Amino acid sequence: MKTGIIDICKQIEDPRMDRKKVHKMETIIYISIAAVICGAQSWNEIEEFGNSKLDFFKSKIPNLESIPSHDTFNRFFSIIKPEFFELIFRNWVKEVCQEVKGVVAIDGKLMRGSSKCNEAHPTGQAGFKLWMVSAWSASNGISLGQVKVDDKSNEITAVPLLIHALELDNCIVTIDAMGCQQEITKSIIERGANYIIALKKNQKKSYESVKQIIDEYENKSLIPGRVTRHTSENTGHGRVETRVCTVVSYGPIMEKMFKGKFEGLKSIVGVKSERVIVATGECTKETRYYITSLENTNPEEIATAVRQHWSIENNLHWQLDVTFKEDYSKKIQNAARNFSAATKIALTILKNDKKTKGSMNLKRLKAGWNENYLSELLQDSAF
Repeated sequence: MKTGIIDICKQIEDPRMDRKKVHKMETIIYISIAAVICGAQSWNEIEEFGNSKLDFFKSKIPNLESIPSHDTFNRFFSIIKPEFFELIFRNWVKEVCQEVKGVVAIDGKLMRGSSKCNEAHPTGQAGFKLWMVSAWSASNGISLGQVKVDDKSNEITAVPLLIHALELDNCIVTIDAMGCQQEITKSIIERGANYIIALKKNQKKSYESVKQIIDEYENKSLIPGRVTRHTSENTGHGRVETRVCTVVSYGPIMEKMFKGKFEGLKSIVGVKSERVIVATGECTKETRYYITSLENTNPEEIATAVRQHWSIENNLHWQLDVTFKEDYSKKIQNAARNFSAATKIALTILKNDKKTKGSMNLKRLKAGWNENYLSELLQDSAF
Protein backbone atom coordinates (compact mmCIF):
# COMPACT_ATOMS: atom_id res chain seq x y z
CA MET A 1 0.00 0.00 0.00
CA LYS A 2 1.65 3.24 -1.12
CA THR A 3 -0.75 5.95 0.00
CA GLY A 4 -1.52 6.33 3.70
CA ILE A 5 -4.56 7.69 5.48
CA ILE A 6 -2.96 11.09 6.03
CA ASP A 7 -2.35 11.39 2.28
CA ILE A 8 -6.06 10.71 1.72
CA CYS A 9 -6.99 13.41 4.20
CA LYS A 10 -4.91 16.02 2.44
CA GLN A 11 -6.74 15.44 -0.86
CA ILE A 12 -10.16 16.32 0.54
CA GLU A 13 -11.53 19.83 0.35
CA ASP A 14 -12.60 21.09 3.77
CA PRO A 15 -16.23 22.33 3.50
CA ARG A 16 -16.23 24.20 6.84
CA MET A 17 -15.94 27.93 7.40
CA ASP A 18 -12.52 28.99 8.71
CA ARG A 19 -13.90 30.33 11.99
CA LYS A 20 -15.35 26.91 12.77
CA LYS A 21 -12.17 24.92 12.15
CA VAL A 22 -11.17 24.10 15.70
CA HIS A 23 -9.83 20.73 14.56
CA LYS A 24 -8.15 20.12 11.22
CA MET A 25 -10.08 18.10 8.69
CA GLU A 26 -7.33 15.47 8.45
CA THR A 27 -7.42 15.09 12.22
CA ILE A 28 -11.12 14.28 12.16
CA ILE A 29 -10.84 11.76 9.31
CA TYR A 30 -7.67 10.15 10.65
CA ILE A 31 -9.13 9.57 14.12
CA SER A 32 -12.42 8.34 12.63
CA ILE A 33 -10.83 5.70 10.39
CA ALA A 34 -8.47 4.58 13.17
CA ALA A 35 -11.45 4.22 15.51
CA VAL A 36 -13.52 2.28 12.96
CA ILE A 37 -10.59 -0.08 12.35
CA CYS A 38 -10.56 -0.80 16.08
CA GLY A 39 -14.31 -1.41 16.38
CA ALA A 40 -16.01 1.97 16.87
CA GLN A 41 -19.44 2.29 15.26
CA SER A 42 -21.01 5.51 16.56
CA TRP A 43 -19.81 9.10 16.89
CA ASN A 44 -19.75 8.68 20.68
CA GLU A 45 -17.59 5.58 20.37
CA ILE A 46 -15.18 7.39 18.05
CA GLU A 47 -14.85 10.22 20.58
CA GLU A 48 -14.34 7.75 23.44
CA PHE A 49 -11.74 5.81 21.46
CA GLY A 50 -9.89 9.04 20.65
CA ASN A 51 -9.80 10.06 24.31
CA SER A 52 -8.56 6.63 25.36
CA LYS A 53 -5.76 6.88 22.77
CA LEU A 54 -5.03 10.58 23.21
CA ASP A 55 -1.30 10.09 23.70
CA PHE A 56 -1.15 7.92 20.57
CA PHE A 57 -2.88 10.56 18.45
CA LYS A 58 -0.75 13.33 19.95
CA SER A 59 2.31 11.43 18.78
CA LYS A 60 0.92 11.35 15.25
CA ILE A 61 -0.78 14.74 14.94
CA PRO A 62 1.31 17.86 15.70
CA ASN A 63 -0.26 20.40 18.09
CA LEU A 64 -3.22 18.16 18.89
CA GLU A 65 -4.59 19.24 22.26
CA SER A 66 -7.92 17.42 22.47
CA ILE A 67 -10.11 14.93 20.64
CA PRO A 68 -13.08 16.37 18.70
CA SER A 69 -16.48 15.83 20.31
CA HIS A 70 -19.00 13.35 18.93
CA ASP A 71 -21.05 16.31 17.67
CA THR A 72 -18.03 17.56 15.71
CA PHE A 73 -17.55 14.16 14.05
CA ASN A 74 -21.25 14.05 13.19
CA ARG A 75 -21.38 17.60 11.79
CA PHE A 76 -18.24 17.13 9.70
CA PHE A 77 -19.35 13.89 8.04
CA SER A 78 -22.81 15.39 7.50
CA ILE A 79 -21.58 18.40 5.50
CA ILE A 80 -18.74 16.87 3.47
CA LYS A 81 -19.87 16.05 -0.09
CA PRO A 82 -20.25 12.26 -0.39
CA GLU A 83 -19.44 12.29 -4.13
CA PHE A 84 -16.06 13.85 -3.41
CA PHE A 85 -15.27 11.58 -0.48
CA GLU A 86 -16.19 8.55 -2.60
CA LEU A 87 -13.92 9.83 -5.40
CA ILE A 88 -11.02 10.07 -2.96
CA PHE A 89 -11.83 6.53 -1.81
CA ARG A 90 -11.74 5.21 -5.39
CA ASN A 91 -8.44 6.95 -6.13
CA TRP A 92 -6.93 5.52 -2.96
CA VAL A 93 -8.09 2.02 -3.90
CA LYS A 94 -6.21 2.37 -7.21
CA GLU A 95 -3.03 2.92 -5.20
CA VAL A 96 -3.77 -0.10 -3.05
CA CYS A 97 -4.43 -2.70 -5.75
CA GLN A 98 -2.39 -1.13 -8.59
CA GLU A 99 -4.23 -3.20 -11.20
CA VAL A 100 -7.78 -4.50 -11.25
CA LYS A 101 -8.21 -7.73 -13.16
CA GLY A 102 -10.55 -10.67 -13.32
CA VAL A 103 -14.08 -10.48 -11.93
CA VAL A 104 -15.56 -7.19 -10.72
CA ALA A 105 -18.88 -7.92 -9.02
CA ILE A 106 -21.47 -5.15 -8.77
CA ASP A 107 -24.39 -5.37 -6.38
CA GLY A 108 -26.69 -3.17 -4.32
CA LYS A 109 -27.17 -3.20 -0.56
CA LEU A 110 -29.84 -1.61 1.59
CA MET A 111 -28.39 0.12 4.65
CA ARG A 112 -31.17 -1.04 6.93
CA GLY A 113 -30.40 1.09 9.97
CA SER A 114 -30.12 4.28 7.94
CA SER A 115 -33.30 3.36 6.07
CA LYS A 116 -35.33 3.21 9.26
CA CYS A 117 -34.79 6.75 10.43
CA ASN A 118 -34.29 10.35 9.45
CA GLU A 119 -34.05 13.62 11.33
CA ALA A 120 -37.82 14.07 11.50
CA HIS A 121 -38.63 10.44 12.24
CA PRO A 122 -35.73 8.86 14.20
CA THR A 123 -37.67 5.64 14.70
CA GLY A 124 -38.53 5.12 11.06
CA GLN A 125 -40.59 6.29 8.14
CA ALA A 126 -42.13 4.40 5.23
CA GLY A 127 -40.40 5.01 1.92
CA PHE A 128 -37.17 6.29 3.45
CA LYS A 129 -34.47 4.06 1.98
CA LEU A 130 -30.72 4.28 1.53
CA TRP A 131 -29.41 1.95 -1.14
CA MET A 132 -25.71 1.79 -2.02
CA VAL A 133 -24.36 0.06 -5.12
CA SER A 134 -20.81 -1.24 -4.68
CA ALA A 135 -18.16 -2.73 -6.95
CA TRP A 136 -15.98 -5.55 -5.60
CA SER A 137 -12.75 -6.91 -7.07
CA ALA A 138 -12.85 -10.67 -6.47
CA SER A 139 -9.14 -11.23 -7.16
CA ASN A 140 -7.93 -8.25 -5.12
CA GLY A 141 -10.49 -8.82 -2.38
CA ILE A 142 -11.36 -5.14 -1.96
CA SER A 143 -14.22 -2.73 -2.61
CA LEU A 144 -13.48 -0.51 -5.61
CA GLY A 145 -16.15 2.14 -5.06
CA GLN A 146 -19.76 2.92 -4.30
CA VAL A 147 -22.60 5.16 -5.47
CA LYS A 148 -25.93 5.97 -3.89
CA VAL A 149 -29.14 4.98 -5.62
CA ASP A 150 -31.10 8.18 -6.17
CA ASP A 151 -34.31 8.49 -4.14
CA LYS A 152 -36.41 8.89 -7.30
CA SER A 153 -34.76 6.17 -9.40
CA ASN A 154 -33.33 2.71 -8.85
CA GLU A 155 -30.16 0.64 -9.17
CA ILE A 156 -30.46 0.62 -12.96
CA THR A 157 -29.49 4.30 -13.15
CA ALA A 158 -26.83 4.06 -10.44
CA VAL A 159 -24.87 1.16 -11.98
CA PRO A 160 -23.71 3.01 -15.15
CA LEU A 161 -22.46 5.88 -12.95
CA LEU A 162 -20.33 3.46 -10.97
CA ILE A 163 -19.11 1.64 -14.08
CA HIS A 164 -17.94 4.87 -15.72
CA ALA A 165 -16.10 5.83 -12.51
CA LEU A 166 -13.95 2.67 -12.55
CA GLU A 167 -11.05 1.41 -14.65
CA LEU A 168 -12.29 -1.93 -15.96
CA ASP A 169 -10.06 -2.75 -18.93
CA ASN A 170 -10.18 -6.50 -19.63
CA CYS A 171 -12.22 -7.21 -16.50
CA ILE A 172 -15.33 -9.38 -16.34
CA VAL A 173 -18.18 -7.42 -14.74
CA THR A 174 -20.79 -9.61 -13.06
CA ILE A 175 -24.20 -8.27 -12.04
CA ASP A 176 -27.47 -9.81 -10.94
CA ALA A 177 -30.66 -9.39 -12.96
CA MET A 178 -30.81 -5.62 -12.43
CA GLY A 179 -27.97 -5.41 -14.98
CA CYS A 180 -30.05 -6.73 -17.87
CA GLN A 181 -30.44 -3.29 -19.40
CA GLN A 182 -29.09 -1.93 -22.67
CA GLU A 183 -27.57 1.12 -20.96
CA ILE A 184 -25.67 -1.05 -18.48
CA THR A 185 -24.29 -3.49 -21.05
CA LYS A 186 -23.31 -0.53 -23.24
CA SER A 187 -21.48 1.11 -20.33
CA ILE A 188 -19.49 -2.05 -19.64
CA ILE A 189 -18.45 -2.49 -23.27
CA GLU A 190 -17.44 1.20 -23.47
CA ARG A 191 -15.14 0.67 -20.48
CA GLY A 192 -13.27 -2.10 -22.30
CA ALA A 193 -14.70 -4.88 -20.16
CA ASN A 194 -16.87 -7.96 -20.64
CA TYR A 195 -19.97 -8.88 -18.68
CA ILE A 196 -21.85 -11.84 -17.27
CA ILE A 197 -25.34 -10.82 -16.14
CA ALA A 198 -28.01 -12.98 -14.50
CA LEU A 199 -31.52 -13.33 -15.87
CA LYS A 200 -34.67 -13.77 -13.80
CA LYS A 201 -38.19 -14.91 -14.64
CA ASN A 202 -39.61 -11.40 -14.42
CA GLN A 203 -37.62 -10.62 -17.58
CA LYS A 204 -40.01 -12.97 -19.28
CA LYS A 205 -39.11 -12.78 -22.99
CA SER A 206 -35.33 -12.79 -22.54
CA TYR A 207 -35.51 -15.43 -19.82
CA GLU A 208 -37.70 -17.78 -21.84
CA SER A 209 -35.56 -17.34 -24.97
CA VAL A 210 -32.36 -18.19 -23.12
CA LYS A 211 -33.98 -21.11 -21.29
CA GLN A 212 -35.32 -22.56 -24.52
CA ILE A 213 -31.93 -22.43 -26.25
CA ILE A 214 -30.02 -23.85 -23.26
CA ASP A 215 -32.59 -26.64 -22.76
CA GLU A 216 -32.36 -27.53 -26.45
CA TYR A 217 -28.63 -28.24 -26.17
CA GLU A 218 -28.62 -29.71 -22.66
CA ASN A 219 -28.42 -33.34 -23.71
CA LYS A 220 -26.87 -32.87 -27.15
CA SER A 221 -23.29 -33.37 -28.21
CA LEU A 222 -20.94 -30.45 -27.79
CA ILE A 223 -20.04 -28.28 -30.75
CA PRO A 224 -16.61 -26.61 -30.42
CA GLY A 225 -17.00 -22.84 -30.43
CA ARG A 226 -20.81 -23.14 -30.43
CA VAL A 227 -21.82 -25.34 -27.50
CA THR A 228 -19.39 -26.03 -24.67
CA ARG A 229 -19.78 -27.35 -21.15
CA HIS A 230 -17.90 -27.45 -17.86
CA THR A 231 -18.71 -29.68 -14.88
CA SER A 232 -17.43 -29.17 -11.34
CA GLU A 233 -18.10 -30.82 -7.99
CA ASN A 234 -17.61 -29.54 -4.47
CA THR A 235 -17.96 -31.30 -1.14
CA GLY A 236 -18.39 -29.50 2.16
CA HIS A 237 -20.80 -28.59 4.97
CA GLY A 238 -22.31 -32.06 4.76
CA ARG A 239 -23.37 -31.82 1.13
CA VAL A 240 -22.15 -32.57 -2.37
CA GLU A 241 -22.81 -29.98 -5.06
CA THR A 242 -22.46 -30.62 -8.77
CA ARG A 243 -22.60 -27.73 -11.22
CA VAL A 244 -22.90 -28.07 -14.98
CA CYS A 245 -22.25 -24.88 -16.91
CA THR A 246 -23.49 -24.95 -20.51
CA VAL A 247 -22.50 -22.11 -22.83
CA VAL A 248 -24.16 -21.54 -26.20
CA SER A 249 -22.78 -18.94 -28.57
CA TYR A 250 -23.75 -17.68 -32.00
CA GLY A 251 -21.14 -14.92 -31.77
CA PRO A 252 -22.12 -11.36 -32.76
CA ILE A 253 -25.38 -12.60 -34.27
CA MET A 254 -26.58 -13.27 -30.73
CA GLU A 255 -27.04 -9.53 -30.17
CA LYS A 256 -29.38 -9.37 -33.17
CA MET A 257 -31.32 -12.38 -31.93
CA PHE A 258 -32.23 -10.37 -28.83
CA LYS A 259 -33.07 -7.30 -30.95
CA GLY A 260 -30.18 -5.21 -29.67
CA LYS A 261 -31.38 -5.28 -26.07
CA PHE A 262 -27.90 -6.17 -24.80
CA GLU A 263 -24.85 -4.47 -26.31
CA GLY A 264 -22.03 -6.85 -27.24
CA LEU A 265 -23.97 -10.02 -26.44
CA LYS A 266 -22.19 -13.10 -27.79
CA SER A 267 -23.18 -16.05 -25.59
CA ILE A 268 -25.84 -17.32 -23.22
CA VAL A 269 -25.21 -19.50 -20.19
CA GLY A 270 -27.11 -22.05 -18.13
CA VAL A 271 -25.74 -23.24 -14.78
CA LYS A 272 -27.48 -26.33 -13.46
CA SER A 273 -26.80 -27.03 -9.78
CA GLU A 274 -27.60 -30.26 -7.96
CA ARG A 275 -27.12 -30.37 -4.17
CA VAL A 276 -27.27 -33.59 -2.19
CA ILE A 277 -27.29 -33.61 1.63
CA VAL A 278 -25.05 -36.54 2.54
CA ALA A 279 -26.82 -37.48 5.77
CA THR A 280 -30.34 -37.64 4.34
CA GLY A 281 -29.84 -38.04 0.61
CA GLU A 282 -32.16 -35.08 0.03
CA CYS A 283 -31.56 -33.59 -3.41
CA THR A 284 -32.39 -30.12 -4.75
CA LYS A 285 -31.93 -28.87 -8.29
CA GLU A 286 -31.78 -25.36 -9.71
CA THR A 287 -30.87 -23.85 -13.08
CA ARG A 288 -29.77 -20.21 -13.43
CA TYR A 289 -29.41 -18.37 -16.72
CA TYR A 290 -27.05 -15.61 -17.83
CA ILE A 291 -26.12 -13.44 -20.79
CA THR A 292 -22.48 -12.62 -21.54
CA SER A 293 -20.30 -10.72 -23.97
CA LEU A 294 -17.62 -13.43 -23.72
CA GLU A 295 -16.92 -15.75 -26.62
CA ASN A 296 -17.68 -19.41 -26.12
CA THR A 297 -14.07 -20.58 -25.87
CA ASN A 298 -13.60 -21.25 -22.18
CA PRO A 299 -16.70 -22.47 -20.28
CA GLU A 300 -14.60 -23.02 -17.14
CA GLU A 301 -13.71 -19.30 -17.05
CA ILE A 302 -17.37 -18.40 -17.30
CA ALA A 303 -18.38 -20.93 -14.63
CA THR A 304 -15.67 -19.62 -12.29
CA ALA A 305 -16.72 -16.00 -12.86
CA VAL A 306 -20.34 -16.85 -12.04
CA ARG A 307 -19.24 -18.35 -8.72
CA GLN A 308 -16.89 -15.47 -7.93
CA HIS A 309 -19.76 -12.99 -8.19
CA TRP A 310 -21.00 -14.19 -4.82
CA SER A 311 -17.79 -13.03 -3.14
CA ILE A 312 -19.33 -9.54 -2.98
CA GLU A 313 -22.01 -11.00 -0.69
CA ASN A 314 -19.68 -13.16 1.39
CA ASN A 315 -16.63 -10.90 1.64
CA LEU A 316 -18.08 -7.38 1.46
CA HIS A 317 -21.75 -7.23 2.43
CA TRP A 318 -21.40 -9.94 5.07
CA GLN A 319 -18.40 -8.20 6.62
CA LEU A 320 -20.18 -4.84 6.61
CA ASP A 321 -23.23 -6.35 8.31
CA VAL A 322 -21.67 -8.85 10.71
CA THR A 323 -18.23 -7.42 11.50
CA PHE A 324 -18.90 -3.67 11.15
CA LYS A 325 -22.61 -3.82 12.16
CA GLU A 326 -23.59 -1.48 9.32
CA ASP A 327 -27.24 -2.52 9.46
CA TYR A 328 -27.46 -1.23 13.03
CA SER A 329 -26.17 2.25 12.19
CA LYS A 330 -28.64 5.11 12.66
CA LYS A 331 -26.60 7.63 10.67
CA ILE A 332 -28.56 9.41 7.96
CA GLN A 333 -28.10 11.06 4.56
CA ASN A 334 -24.56 12.41 3.90
CA ALA A 335 -23.23 11.11 7.20
CA ALA A 336 -24.42 7.58 6.39
CA ARG A 337 -22.84 7.64 2.92
CA ASN A 338 -19.55 9.10 4.11
CA PHE A 339 -19.34 6.71 7.04
CA SER A 340 -20.02 3.83 4.65
CA ALA A 341 -17.01 4.90 2.58
CA ALA A 342 -14.90 5.24 5.75
CA THR A 343 -15.97 1.74 6.79
CA LYS A 344 -14.93 0.35 3.41
CA ILE A 345 -11.56 2.08 3.79
CA ALA A 346 -11.13 0.40 7.18
CA LEU A 347 -12.18 -2.97 5.73
CA THR A 348 -9.72 -2.58 2.84
CA ILE A 349 -6.87 -1.69 5.21
CA LEU A 350 -7.55 -4.77 7.30
CA LYS A 351 -7.91 -7.07 4.29
CA ASN A 352 -4.70 -5.70 2.81
CA ASP A 353 -2.77 -6.88 5.87
CA LYS A 354 -1.63 -10.31 4.73
CA LYS A 355 0.94 -10.83 7.50
CA THR A 356 -1.46 -11.04 10.42
CA LYS A 357 -3.29 -14.32 10.65
CA GLY A 358 -6.78 -14.65 12.03
CA SER A 359 -10.27 -13.29 11.52
CA MET A 360 -11.27 -9.72 10.79
CA ASN A 361 -12.49 -9.38 14.38
CA LEU A 362 -9.11 -10.54 15.68
CA LYS A 363 -7.30 -7.95 13.57
CA ARG A 364 -9.60 -5.20 14.87
CA LEU A 365 -9.00 -6.26 18.46
CA LYS A 366 -5.25 -6.39 17.90
CA ALA A 367 -5.29 -2.89 16.39
CA GLY A 368 -7.08 -1.60 19.48
CA TRP A 369 -4.62 -3.33 21.83
CA ASN A 370 -1.36 -2.81 19.94
CA GLU A 371 -0.60 0.76 18.90
CA ASN A 372 2.39 -0.31 16.80
CA TYR A 373 0.09 -2.54 14.78
CA LEU A 374 -2.48 0.24 14.42
CA SER A 375 0.24 2.63 13.22
CA GLU A 376 1.41 0.04 10.70
CA LEU A 377 -2.14 -0.38 9.36
CA LEU A 378 -2.57 3.38 8.96
CA GLN A 379 0.67 3.67 6.94
CA ASP A 380 1.75 6.78 8.80
CA SER A 381 3.52 9.59 7.05
CA ALA A 382 4.06 13.17 8.24
CA PHE A 383 1.03 15.37 8.79
